[in-house]
Amino acid sequence: MLRPRNPLRAVPASVPAAALAAAGLGAALAGCGSAVADVPPGRTSVVASFYPAAWLAERVGGGDVYVRTLTRPGAEPHDLELTARQVAQVEKADLAVYVKGVQPAVDDAVGKHAKGRSLDAAGLVRTLPPPSDDESEIEEHDGDRGHADVGYDPHVWLDPVRMATIATALGDRLAKADTAHAAAYKQRAQTVAVQLTGLDRRFRDGLENCARRDIVTAHAAFGYLAQRYGLRQVSIAGIDPSMEPSPKRLAGLTREVRAAGATTIFTERLVSSKVADSLAREAGVRTAVLDPVEGVGPGSSDDYLTVMDRNLRTLRPALGCS
Repeated sequence: MLRPRNPLRAVPASVPAAALAAAGLGAALAGCGSAVADVPPGRTSVVASFYPAAWLAERVGGGDVYVRTLTRPGAEPHDLELTARQVAQVEKADLAVYVKGVQPAVDDAVGKHAKGRSLDAAGLVRTLPPPSDDESEIEEHDGDRGHADVGYDPHVWLDPVRMATIATALGDRLAKADTAHAAAYKQRAQTVAVQLTGLDRRFRDGLENCARRDIVTAHAAFGYLAQRYGLRQVSIAGIDPSMEPSPKRLAGLTREVRAAGATTIFTERLVSSKVADSLAREAGVRTAVLDPVEGVGPGSSDDYLTVMDRNLRTLRPALGCS
């Protein structure tokens, strides 16, 4: 059931104005109590960590939920820092939807303030181990936060089959939180799962007959997609896109690209393409954008399905698929 929200109480006229001011200041400093004040009555409040979680929450929740996304549109999500107001939103929400291991600040806030009111997408599916990059060949920049050390690759949303499993689980969880709309949540979750199954079918058909199976990516975000469709990911950076390869690693990648007969180095929209562009020039190949669907730009008409379909259209010529 939805947790009841405390109504504003009338204040007796005898309370001094100074006391009222002090109480107001204390409330502002203590809890950011207005963090959920604008949630429409009767709707389940959901906080989503970043775009894939928000997309699922909005599709499955429909008009019965009010979704806030902690990562602003078009922002690279991995190094998100939460404001006090956002932490309060996590604490006050009926449900927090996130992917543990992507954003350490979100993991921390959920663990402290929403442990019993959260849904970790990575905990619902079988995960893959992180790529075994040689740490001596990866350079970390000062101030990099990186992923949380969870012992697995957290990019589960890039496999449509796993996303369908997560959608179904989210429908069940929302149905338990808001029993009045349980049937609607489950029906929408089923609809989303069917759409994701169709996306999986398009990928299977589109990548079945390809001359090449190696994808050279900006960072190791595509392990789940590669595993699902029989591809081999060769990543420039590791799980964390802020980590850059050493000169030794770049030289090895150049040789690997040439040996594999790759025609394309895949870059991303939200991460600098400087290193990938340099590798492409050195190897004598082109670049193209392969989107890890970690965010869409402000006002964009894209969604998870359209971006993934565009990824498929990008992969097919790069891999020589017929």
